[in-house]
Amino acid sequence: MNMKKSPLLNTHNPLKHPDQRVGVFIDVQNLYYSAKNLHGKKVNFGAIVREAVAGRKLIRAIAYVVRTETQEEQPFFEALYNLGIETREKDLQIFASGLKKADWDVGLAVDAIRLAPSLDAVVLVSGDGDYIPLVEYLQKSSGKQVEVVSFRETTSSRLIEATDDFLDLSLNREKFLLTK
Repeated sequence: MNMKKSPLLNTHNPLKHPDQRVGVFIDVQNLYYSAKNLHGKKVNFGAIVREAVAGRKLIRAIAYVVRTETQEEQPFFEALYNLGIETREKDLQIFASGLKKADWDVGLAVDAIRLAPSLDAVVLVSGDGDYIPLVEYLQKSSGKQVEVVSFRETTSSRLIEATDDFLDLSLNREKFLLTK
């Protein structure tokens, strides 16, 4: 029997159990701008990691962040560290044209693949459809359970369809967004 999962109803995964080893990979820019544009608030990364881990064994939680010349984000990086979330930092690139770029997609993907042998489940905290090849690789080549956590409104529907589980942060905004 072919049971295709419904991306809209894919909110419960019976394969989560306490002995699973979990890695959480957070695309900070993706979540930051989604929360800001959709809800005008900042993200509660600690609550997101706790929900993503779901009582399983957290092996690594890594946030991919961008450093600016002013270093004004340093308290945020320290807050992540205090939550037990490692940071991978990259400088913001500013091109002669004025275009700014700070893309962590490849770095996050390389870390997820590198750490996959020590994980049973990989949680991507991002709605970026560019991660679909990573999801498919981890599932098919490594046999990993891959889950996505993000805001549904800014998440690629193809990414949701590709994953084993999807947690829509918009369904519980009080829990996953910070109030001033």
